[in-house]
Amino acid sequence: MHATTPIVLLDGVEKSFGAVHALADVSLDLMPGECLGLVGHNGAGKSTLMNVLTGNLVSDTGSITVSGSDLTGKLTPQNAMSHGVRCVYQELSLCPNLTVAENARITHPSIAGIGWRGHARKLIGEMLDTIFPGHGISSDDVVGDLSIARRQMVEIARAFAVTTDAAKVIILDEPTSSLDSVAAAKLLAHVRRYVEAGGTCVLISHLLGEILKTSDRIAVMRDGKVVAVDDAKAFDRTSLVAAMGSVAEAERAAEASAPRLRDTAPRVVAARPDGKAGLELEAHRGEVVGLAGLSGQGQTELLVKVFDRRAGTEVDGEVALVAGDRQTDGIFPLWSIAENISIGSLSRFLKGGLIDRGAAQDFAAEWRGKIGIRTPDVNNPILSLSGGNQQKALFARALGASANIIVMDDPMRGVDVGTKQDVYGMIRDEAAKGRTFLWYTTEMDELRNCDHVYIFREGEIVADLPRADVTEKSVIQASFRSDE
Repeated sequence: MHATTPIVLLDGVEKSFGAVHALADVSLDLMPGECLGLVGHNGAGKSTLMNVLTGNLVSDTGSITVSGSDLTGKLTPQNAMSHGVRCVYQELSLCPNLTVAENARITHPSIAGIGWRGHARKLIGEMLDTIFPGHGISSDDVVGDLSIARRQMVEIARAFAVTTDAAKVIILDEPTSSLDSVAAAKLLAHVRRYVEAGGTCVLISHLLGEILKTSDRIAVMRDGKVVAVDDAKAFDRTSLVAAMGSVAEAERAAEASAPRLRDTAPRVVAARPDGKAGLELEAHRGEVVGLAGLSGQGQTELLVKVFDRRAGTEVDGEVALVAGDRQTDGIFPLWSIAENISIGSLSRFLKGGLIDRGAAQDFAAEWRGKIGIRTPDVNNPILSLSGGNQQKALFARALGASANIIVMDDPMRGVDVGTKQDVYGMIRDEAAKGRTFLWYTTEMDELRNCDHVYIFREGEIVADLPRADVTEKSVIQASFRSDE
């Protein structure tokens, strides 16, 4: 039997940013030995609430108790850590110029003195082995050289690592957003082991299947409020979507759409790498082509080759990109929302060699409505948006551009279920008008929106599956060698 006294108690917490009421009278408890799933649309207040709990934001009103200590008005990132509260943020917080071991040292100050580097290597290496066996990460790797999936693994391992004090509460904010299905399953299995040993976990995810499978309780947020809290078994996918305020869409709508007729000439051709024996990628007008397989197998590299029109590719048309790693490859952090959206379509706003800023703002405001970006003003800074709403801005930039080829690098990181359905519909509509999409995704459900799917393994394309043959089993089987 686990303890019945909450390890964290939030009572009447409120937080506003100007006219935006991000949290409104939020009361929530976290119990030892449980995983609390936290769901809601982008901008519902989930990340804001967790930033209050970790001391990165100070609440306007309400009380916060952690491990029996009243920390109202006293929470800082340092004393939140000292009370055992750790967070894996949606926007990763690693220092890219430092090694994996050096990043572990930053959040574990007890690693000190002569030989600290060896201690740090051992700490982070053993935790990576525990959570993600076969991860392929060296403790001496520079973080900036790692893929976003491996960076996410390092951040997760760093949070779970035990030094002088074990973590009491671990907050995971979209932890599987960059992980393939195999790595995600390893993490969620570790979460269950952690809570069954008495730990507390908050799991924030837009993948409702993960929430339902992993959580003991689920809390639903909408418009800054907690609108439902119950045992996980009391919910199913439909009731969760309804509680979040969305209309449940038919998830298999894409599967019923008519197959597209191929033109005689492909719009995109990516030849096999030198010395490789895999298949050649072809994408035709009006096709949605999926790229799948374990992460880091060459999918992103191929998209970049197409976007940059590098040797080995044939590209007939303009190309727009929706980046998955939005902080590195997507947003311009010092610019406004309007500037971030309109940068992909500047030529249409030129008048006499100057940019018509009013037209650009109207364009951004139109796309704010089309794609549901939660902001009162498109002139606000892009960093005023939640991570999921930043991703919506990148979709608006690409879909609003004149490009007839859209490459998408696992683009749904942190995007809520309602918006996903809207974007899927937009992609299908734009493909019907003749646009071509190359779509790398780590989410199985998204592959069902594709006309056919190329499976990658070790930099090669090893299979080309028509939509009817795309199942989790077929994708996983193709992702591994027959002798593995």
